[in-house]
Amino acid sequence: MDLAYPLTETVEIDGKTYKLNMSFDNVLRLIDMLNDKQLDDITQIETGLYMLLGVELDYPIEKKEEIFYQIFYETIGKEVEENIPVDLDGNPMPQQKEDQIYSIKQDAPYIYASFYQDYGIDLYEMQGKLHWEKFKALLEGLRPDTKFKEIVNIRTMELPTGKGTEKQRKRIKELKEYYRLHDEP
Repeated sequence: MDLAYPLTETVEIDGKTYKLNMSFDNVLRLIDMLNDKQLDDITQIETGLYMLLGVELDYPIEKKEEIFYQIFYETIGKEVEENIPVDLDGNPMPQQKEDQIYSIKQDAPYIYASFYQDYGIDLYEMQGKLHWEKFKALLEGLRPDTKFKEIVNIRTMELPTGKGTEKQRKRIKELKEYYRLHDEP
């Protein structure tokens, strides 16, 4: 997000401008679809393009793939790609589960409640309206006393050391276990 420039709302493909559907709920469904191991690449590319553009494109699949990945990485995957650690050859390093501190899917009730508590925003009423970039900025900007931020804090909290901390250590371990992320299907 760069406040000096408008949010990405359109894309130009071969001289024709298309309006992008960058609402947060559409982007979340798109990410779900891309993570669905039962869908083949062609289905994911064609469905992804339709989700973003709302129209069928009449191009060979290779061109559709190029268009889809360009749109995806310029709008949604930019930060993902920039934040992936790489080895000396430039290959992506495997990510450990511990690196992930929240899941939009698993933490959805806490995110919903926190948006309502902090901003008075009902995310269900904002479906189809709230831009993905705005959603991400608001999510990161939630106050520490919201349920979502409290849970993220628990997951990242270090266990205390020293004399007389056993009770506190036990309670933090219980909370970490209760709020731990589960493998997503």
